[in-house]
Amino acid sequence: MTSAYAAAGVDIEAGDRAVELMKGWVAKTRRPEVLSGLGGFAGLFDASALRGMDHPVLATSTDGVGTKVAIAQALGVHDTIGFDLVGMVVDDLVVCGAEPLFMTDYIACGKVLPERIAAIVKGIAEACAEAGCALLGGETAEHPGLLAPDEYDVAGAATGVVERDRIIGADRVRPGDVVVAMESSGLHSNGYSLVRHVLAGAGWSLDRHVDDLGRTIGEELLVPTRIYARDCLALLDGADVHAMSHVTGGGLANNLARVVPGSCTVTIDRATWAPAPVFGLVRELGGVSQPDLEATLNLGVGMVALVPEAAVGSALDVLGAQGLRSWVCGTVAATADASDPRVELVGSYR
Repeated sequence: MTSAYAAAGVDIEAGDRAVELMKGWVAKTRRPEVLSGLGGFAGLFDASALRGMDHPVLATSTDGVGTKVAIAQALGVHDTIGFDLVGMVVDDLVVCGAEPLFMTDYIACGKVLPERIAAIVKGIAEACAEAGCALLGGETAEHPGLLAPDEYDVAGAATGVVERDRIIGADRVRPGDVVVAMESSGLHSNGYSLVRHVLAGAGWSLDRHVDDLGRTIGEELLVPTRIYARDCLALLDGADVHAMSHVTGGGLANNLARVVPGSCTVTIDRATWAPAPVFGLVRELGGVSQPDLEATLNLGVGMVALVPEAAVGSALDVLGAQGLRSWVCGTVAATADASDPRVELVGSYR
């Protein structure tokens, strides 16, 4: 007999099956500090490990993926969106110097399809494993009437830890510092409202093959966000780093300005790199101005580090050993006028 709740559109049995399907993936993210299993009311993490630190400071971050989920839903590909979610959250933690410890997720959907939910969680778990943090728990909520059966959204939160005297940020930045850029894997998870608007205006379907991309536009848009957590932690261990900035919504200049003190100004030389073809495609197809493009998309730089000039060689070596392409893209100088733009882009892209 169908329960009243099921008749209203909420299938508890489907939710239970989804949990069973995701258990194996979540187990792959387990750290020794994790004390709880999947399915409890709360995740438990043994904080006694922090007693070995001199002055542990907890860091926390939360985010979602935005309208990139619409691309995943349209293409029926659900096992990569988790990388976007984890990257958006844990890489906000690492920029202050924190090691991500654990993460929780929240999936809201119109109808629980166990295999689809399991695919989403598979991506989240694989990304957590790549970042070195545990997927401690989560929630899947069925919202019939609010979301269509094939619609869903994802969000997550993470907690990390850093020694107080190793916290980095704007207060450490000095004139003479050098900006080291770290390559993005593509659009990452920002600017998709603009990109989708451009494609709709041009009448392009997601299955359209684009020679310059070497794949369909849909495949390009679903390239997962690069996760920098372990790369940046290695950088912090192997070089002197004053600050880092995760390039997300708002583009390079706006995000970099968040870690530049009012006494300094940063000059970024566009000629030091060539943005991937997808960025030029959006500009040309939509007639998007360069200022608008730079204020919306990452243009090929997903993370930056500000280091003293003497540490540049070490920083590039560490990132190279991590398999991450990086290069010097700018410099920090003193300014007498705190009202001046703190980040200026000059020159032309290669």
